[in-house]
Amino acid sequence: MTWQLMGLATLVVGVAMALEVRGALDREREFRAAPACASVPVNASACRWEQEFSVRKADLNRGRRNGSPEAELLLPSGKPWHVTFRRTDPVLSELEPGEKVVGLIWHGQVVEVRDGDGHRQQTSHGPVGWSEDRLGGALACCAFGLPALVGGVWPLFARGDRRHAAAGRVVRWHGVCMGVAALFTLWAQSANGWPFWAIPAIWGPLALLGLVSMTAFVLAALRGDMDDETPPVPEPAPASGHS
Repeated sequence: MTWQLMGLATLVVGVAMALEVRGALDREREFRAAPACASVPVNASACRWEQEFSVRKADLNRGRRNGSPEAELLLPSGKPWHVTFRRTDPVLSELEPGEKVVGLIWHGQVVEVRDGDGHRQQTSHGPVGWSEDRLGGALACCAFGLPALVGGVWPLFARGDRRHAAAGRVVRWHGVCMGVAALFTLWAQSANGWPFWAIPAIWGPLALLGLVSMTAFVLAALRGDMDDETPPVPEPAPASGHS
């Protein structure tokens, strides 16, 4: 029952993340196409405005559970502006109190921070990178969730059949490996700054290899090649007595 519940829950999350990919792509395209504001926007605007801030404090929150990396920025007027980040690098981890940074404001939110060395980092409201995260998360969840669900349900239709139980285990653990491979793909894309299409380009061959391996091992399990039963050792015949 544990595998079925984990598979179903993860699959639902994966489908939900997949449905968000298109919206994230549209939002990123809108951001990249947004013009620069002609003057300081009074209300939340679709144009982009660069505003200078000074850093009041920066906290990585590495030791806090569910604590996002954050910083408090000050406008020239002294008004504080609190921003959070999804990651600590490359800008937030180097910020020091009193340092000058430039914040990119879009739709009334600071979506990007640039330090004095020209390094840029998206905030939690930044639209860049969300589509890749959603796609990678959807692949990881679905790649694990569907095999976990199928592999968990399979033995229920053939109770007591060791071969079908072995086939179900094969499907479940291949799902674990494919989910880990999807997470590795997302990590590689993010670490190297590769474009969105790099995720399916890397994940496709890995998924194909995983499916081929899964099919081969399932067939082997159904044939009985993976049975762990050892043939019984014949007992030695009792010695015949002499009259």
